[in-house]
Amino acid sequence: MASPRLLALAVPLFPLAARLRAEPELRDEALAVTEGNGSAAHVVAATRSVRAAGVKPGMTLPQARALVPRLLARGRDPHAEKAAQEALLDAAGRFSPRVEDAGDGLAFLDLAGLAPRSASGDLLAFERDLALDLLRTAGKDGLPARAGVASSKRAARIASALPRGPVVVPPGEEARFLDPLPIERLAPELGLAVALSRWGVRTAGDLARLPAAEVGTRLGDPGRRLHEAARGLDPEPFVPRLPALAFTEGASLDWPVVALEPFLAFAGAALERLVRRLAAEALGCARLELSLHLEPEGCDVRSIDLPGPTRDTKTLLSLLHQSLDARPPGAPVTGFVLSACPDRPRRGQLTLFGPPEVSPDELAGVLARLLALLGDGRAGSPRPADGHVPGRFALVPYAPPPAPLLTPPLRNARGLLAIRAFRPAVELEVLTHADSPVSLSALPASATPVRGRVRVAAGPWTLEDGWWSETPAARDYWDVELDGGGLYRVYRDRPTGRWYADGVYD
Repeated sequence: MASPRLLALAVPLFPLAARLRAEPELRDEALAVTEGNGSAAHVVAATRSVRAAGVKPGMTLPQARALVPRLLARGRDPHAEKAAQEALLDAAGRFSPRVEDAGDGLAFLDLAGLAPRSASGDLLAFERDLALDLLRTAGKDGLPARAGVASSKRAARIASALPRGPVVVPPGEEARFLDPLPIERLAPELGLAVALSRWGVRTAGDLARLPAAEVGTRLGDPGRRLHEAARGLDPEPFVPRLPALAFTEGASLDWPVVALEPFLAFAGAALERLVRRLAAEALGCARLELSLHLEPEGCDVRSIDLPGPTRDTKTLLSLLHQSLDARPPGAPVTGFVLSACPDRPRRGQLTLFGPPEVSPDELAGVLARLLALLGDGRAGSPRPADGHVPGRFALVPYAPPPAPLLTPPLRNARGLLAIRAFRPAVELEVLTHADSPVSLSALPASATPVRGRVRVAAGPWTLEDGWWSETPAARDYWDVELDGGGLYRVYRDRPTGRWYADGVYD
């Protein structure tokens, strides 16, 4: 059976890369990412110019600023690091269905079944080209990564830490690859490193050539594990992760935000990153969830349901704006997390000879804005409802029918009248003679000008509907033409005796 092939995708200085991904405007600054508070804060990672000035991980912030007076310090951002790790896993998942989340800027890909059936040389070239494509994909999402390929996770991880391009270790040569590397590449414990130095062990090969039983006897279980690492053996199997149920992006703010506009600037940048990840997977956002971390220790969670999956950043940001404007969080915001529940967007089939198809993504954005402005239950597509009352309808979610394959020819009009209904109906003051209306006048509270003497009246048409329900309808309908012009449909509500204008004929 062929040995497994694994690719390690690693992001050096991961806390710094995650911070720069969230705030790309800091790329040209002398930046250091720190952990801790006050004078006890120590440097975790720094940009190249800062490292060139002598700043190293573990230095305190005052020590680093003594070397770089204009050093810009940012604390570690757990939300940004979590989003960057998910973006790294998304990039890996586009090349292999089996991806392991190793945490802190490290992912493993199982290359089984991806390589063509060919000779060994072609296999190595294929794996190198695949690693280069993967690095370019991660770089587009702001993650400068390195890659290494081997038959064990440990050898692949060590290969990915080497500074030169993608390192591909031929199958079965993991021990030979590790042989010349310094023992520090295996990350031994401090006590083990001192003991091995006294023994004169300088490289992984020196350690691998020692008897395993003797190393275990003298150095214990940590020494045994280190000896296995020097031989390229994996202590743990490959464990693929489950597919993500949601895409998340977020950030911890360096200072509490109390105004809406500054927060929307941070949220807009996070939404752009979120939409890019959705687009890479050919998905759209069906529901957007926002979790706000409030000062001092509070949380505000809200959810925005969308009528259709969309990737329109402006629409999502507009919905966030309306939600926060309608219900402010009530306390300064110190951090936030945006979660997009994905779904496949509607597909639009293009035609050669038919009318242009409405973009499903743009349509979903327009419907989302309408629902936010009008409220639930006030936007949709009307459908006829059972009953005899004119204008009765039910509201269903709007889903446009597909465009016809051919543009239909224009037909001659038949001269039919169409009625434009008044909603709500306009209450009238009506004078009658022998139960027939002779003059109409809209009540002063109405803004619809319905006034005049009746020139011709046709009716009544009696209607009874829903007599078994709590809101029965018993009406007498008339079609009336006024002497000043205008043809209206009016009715009298028999239980109350009131008159209403139901619509006007166009």
